[in-house]
Amino acid sequence: MTLSANVVPRLSSHYVFRWEESQAAYILLYPEGLIKLNGSAGEILKRCDGQRNVAGIVTDLQTAFPGNTDAISRSTQAFIDLAQDKGWLQA
Repeated sequence: MTLSANVVPRLSSHYVFRWEESQAAYILLYPEGLIKLNGSAGEILKRCDGQRNVAGIVTDLQTAFPGNTDAISRSTQAFIDLAQDKGWLQA
């Protein structure tokens, strides 16, 4: 399901998001284990703080990583939709 640009995603209460030095990556901890995230996923999830809507997250990423704004928009939306489908995010 595609979330609209006005939706404000936040991490599900079943997960803990943090930087793990030993993994040199952002991770999602949950009772059964952990998920090691790639750099892009970590940058997106750290912005899913319950304060910004999807459009704001995309804008912030486009500012932080200038370049192909269309690709950033598409990949951010795709990841947020996937993360919600997996239950990592709530809207």
